[in-house]
Amino acid sequence: MELAPRVYINGKLYGKEEACISVYDHGLLYGDGVFEGIRAYKGKLFRCREHIDRLFASARAINLEIPMAKEELHAAIRHTLESNGLTDAYVRLIVTRGIGDLGLNPYECGRPQVIIITDSIALYPAEYYEKGLELVTVSTIRMPANALNPRIKSLNYLNNILAKMECIQAGAHEAVMLNKDGFVAECSGDNIFIVKDGRLATPPVDAGILEGITRQVVMELARGAGMEVSEKEMTPFDLYVADECFLTGTAAEIIPVVRIDRRDIGDGRPGPTTLKLLRMFRDHIAGAAE
Repeated sequence: MELAPRVYINGKLYGKEEACISVYDHGLLYGDGVFEGIRAYKGKLFRCREHIDRLFASARAINLEIPMAKEELHAAIRHTLESNGLTDAYVRLIVTRGIGDLGLNPYECGRPQVIIITDSIALYPAEYYEKGLELVTVSTIRMPANALNPRIKSLNYLNNILAKMECIQAGAHEAVMLNKDGFVAECSGDNIFIVKDGRLATPPVDAGILEGITRQVVMELARGAGMEVSEKEMTPFDLYVADECFLTGTAAEIIPVVRIDRRDIGDGRPGPTTLKLLRMFRDHIAGAAE
């Protein structure tokens, strides 16, 4: 039996092998576009409206007109997910500048293209949630806001890719990226938190981070449980002397960190606050998907 269409492109569904875009699309030629990653749990989208709001904010920041209303886009995501028969899935939502020529001028591009891909995802093996990750601080700094603002989730991801290459070459699982002033920003694909003396802390937005949806959920859950949560500048020293450390992201959810730059964090095992927040997050997922 022929497989159901899988990929949404501009209002139509295509089989995976037939899902194509033009080589003249500026999303391909120049990374000119924006994207979001959204999770579905038991067939329900998690924090989809927040992701769509962030997509539209990113598009506005680069003067990209998304050719669909938010509700239309939400319905298209649901339709694509259902067409694939997936219940637990990762949704990649992409808007490109559209087809143009080999010049940089974005105003000569045609209609922006909307692409929705749904698939399964496992960013880290299950054992890493039990044993924790090892991180390394890399030399690739986080892009400064006056170059390409990290709050824009753009298709130009080379900054993150270079950091990821460094960490892989160093034998680590993830890269800690500093900003131009030497403060901790985020990892190549996730936000970072530390626990010190029972208090939770994470770098502020102006450190050069993407305002993660999972990051925000974790902060809400922690405050709701009576934990003190702050957004503050951190140096690598603050990471080294932390009692616990963990990462957050749509694909990663919450994952413990046990070693940074060959230094054990705490006792070198996932900490109790991290594990508590992970349980709280998974309980929240079960009841909060929309």
